[in-house]
Amino acid sequence: MKENKTMDSSSEEYLSRQVVVASEHGLHARPAGKVAQCAQSFEAAIALIHENQEADAKSILDILTLAAGPGNSVEIRALGDDAEQALDSLEKLFANKFEED
Repeated sequence: MKENKTMDSSSEEYLSRQVVVASEHGLHARPAGKVAQCAQSFEAAIALIHENQEADAKSILDILTLAAGPGNSVEIRALGDDAEQALDSLEKLFANKFEED
């Protein structure tokens, strides 16, 4: 699901996608590392939101604080010139269970 929303008082819009943590072990250290590594390859500001808690998608430690378990829904928000590409890559990573299989 794609969504455009305005961030705070800025006139820029962020893009948003809902994903599900399909990995049987949830968003633990290894997948958090893969998410952060993927997010770091983009200029866009990227955040993960789970149960009203927001984390910087470029920080492994931030991602781990979300404690997103198997089957949990996570929103990915991205703002910047390459936001769409960042969402596509991160959505694919979640869909492929962080390439752990």
